[in-house]
Amino acid sequence: MLQYGVRKLAHTLLVALGVVTLVFAALRLSGDPAATMLPGDASVEELVALRKTLGLDKPLPVQYASFLVGAVTGDFGISFRHQQPALGLVMDRLPATLELAFAALVLAVVVAVPLGIIAALNRGRLADVLAMAFAVVGQATPYFWMGIMLILIVSVELGWLPTSGRGSFAHLILPAITLGTHFAASLARLTRTAMLEVLGQNYVTTARAKGLPERTVILAHALKNASVPVVTLIGLQFGTLLGGAVVTETIFAWPGVGRLAVQSIFVRDYPVVQAGVFVLALSFVAINLLVDLLYGFLDPRIRTEDAA
Repeated sequence: MLQYGVRKLAHTLLVALGVVTLVFAALRLSGDPAATMLPGDASVEELVALRKTLGLDKPLPVQYASFLVGAVTGDFGISFRHQQPALGLVMDRLPATLELAFAALVLAVVVAVPLGIIAALNRGRLADVLAMAFAVVGQATPYFWMGIMLILIVSVELGWLPTSGRGSFAHLILPAITLGTHFAASLARLTRTAMLEVLGQNYVTTARAKGLPERTVILAHALKNASVPVVTLIGLQFGTLLGGAVVTETIFAWPGVGRLAVQSIFVRDYPVVQAGVFVLALSFVAINLLVDLLYGFLDPRIRTEDAA
C-alpha cells in the first residue's frame, strides 16, 4: 500500500507541475500586462521601466525558474492590480469556492444516488424513464444558461432568493443548484448502471433467498458493492467542481477563486492567475490522489494490477 501511495504521489506532483507550466506559458502569450496598466499615450521609456519593475524584462527561462522557486516556497509575487501578495488574495477567496463546491457536491449526492437506485429498481418503468430524462437534460444544460434562467425566474420574477453575492444560506442555494445539477445527472446515471450490474449477482439473489428485508439487500449488499465507481466519480467530480465553479461564480458574483482568476485574466495580472490556477490544480490533483488511494483500499485488486 505504501509503494502504491508513493507512486500515485509522484504522478500527482508531475501533473501539478505540467499544469502550472502550461499556465505560465499561456499567460506570456496573452499579451504584455505593462501595456494594459499604462495609459495609451505612455512613452516607451515608461513602458520599459514598468516592465523592469514587474520583472518582465528578464528572459523567459529566468522568469520560469523564479516562478518555480516561488511556487515551492509559496511566493507567487505581488499582484499587479491589488499590490498585495498574490497567494494571500487567492487564499482569502478559497473558502468561498470550497463552500460552493461542497454545497453542490452534497446536493448532487443527496439527489442523484437515491434517484439512481430508484431507476435501477424500476428498470424500464416510468420512474426509470423520468430519472434518466432528468439525467439527460441535466447533462445537456450549460452552467451559464441554467444560472441565468434561475436568476430570471427565481430571483427576478418570484423574488424568492438573492440574485448574487455571498452572505446568508439563501445566497448559496442558486449557485449550488447551478453547479451541482450537471454532476447530479452524471452521478444518477452511474449509480443506476452500477446498481443494475450488482442486482443480478448471485450474492444478491442469495440474500433475497434467505429472506432478508429488501432494504437490507439493497443498502447492505447491492449498494455497498456498487459504491466503488460511485465513490470514484464523487471524488473526481469534486475536483472538477472546483474548476467548474469559475462560470458559476462569475454569473452569481460569488467571491471565489474562479471569479478572481477571471478578473485577473482580463487585466493580465500574472501573479494572481498563476497563484489561483496553482491552488485549484493542487486541490484537484490532491483530491484525485485521495480517490486513487481510497479506490485501492476499497478494491485491493487495483493495487495488485498497478504493481504488476
